[in-house]
Amino acid sequence: MDQVFIKDLLVRGIIGVNDWEREKPQDILINIAISADLSAAGESDDISDSVNYKTIAKKAQARAETAKRLTVEALAADIAKICLEVPGVQKVRVKVEKPNAVRFARSVGVEVERSRE
Repeated sequence: MDQVFIKDLLVRGIIGVNDWEREKPQDILINIAISADLSAAGESDDISDSVNYKTIAKKAQARAETAKRLTVEALAADIAKICLEVPGVQKVRVKVEKPNAVRFARSVGVEVERSRE
């Protein structure tokens, strides 16, 4: 299976369980790996035969900026669902991180994998 990926999409949104995390947007780092059959696009050189990463990135960004989720798990699941709604996407792996959320760690987060089945 072929892959389309979006690496290190940095957005700002409300996420977290602590009161101070609910007050102002913080950095959220998103990575998405989409499994799909891209052979038709490889032959036709036509974006309509592929998975448009720009469209998916915009949808993921919009969700992260407006969802106001308590957990990174919930946000990752939201983004995975958005990706699976795109025609041709068979499987998706979404990693959501909160940079500098824990002292001495560059980031913390979760990675979820979902498929159409």
